Amino acid sequence: QVQLVESGGGLVQAGGSLKLSCVASGRTFSSTPMAMAWFRQAPGKEREFVASIQLNTANTYYADSVKGRFTVSGDNAKNTVSLQMNSLTPEDTAVYYCAAGRTAGPKPDTYTYWGRGTQVTVSS
Repeated sequence: QVQLVESGGGLVQAGGSLKLSCVASGRTFSSTPMAMAWFRQAPGKEREFVASIQLNTANTYYADSVKGRFTVSGDNAKNTVSLQMNSLTPEDTAVYYCAAGRTAGPKPDTYTYWGRGTQVTVSS
């Protein structure tokens, strides 16, 4: 099994920045391509894709709503992924979840492992 632990959430004013981090433990992926991703879920809304990275190629993918503002990065050797979030708006308020699987993609069912989430709140 793989455990994912997110950190870095909090309260920030609109226009500010936050950096989320996620560490995977419990199983090594050093010999297997792995993708890690961020999803978010706001109250009353479905979970939505934010960004992902294929760790063995460093290819990244973003939702249109965050392109140019968020940057996903990862370390294959350390099984970590980060999400740098800039120019935050109240619409970015949500619980952010880290996910891990074999292939980067926008659909939640692509990912096998999930963290418990970290709250990001952007005040206006």
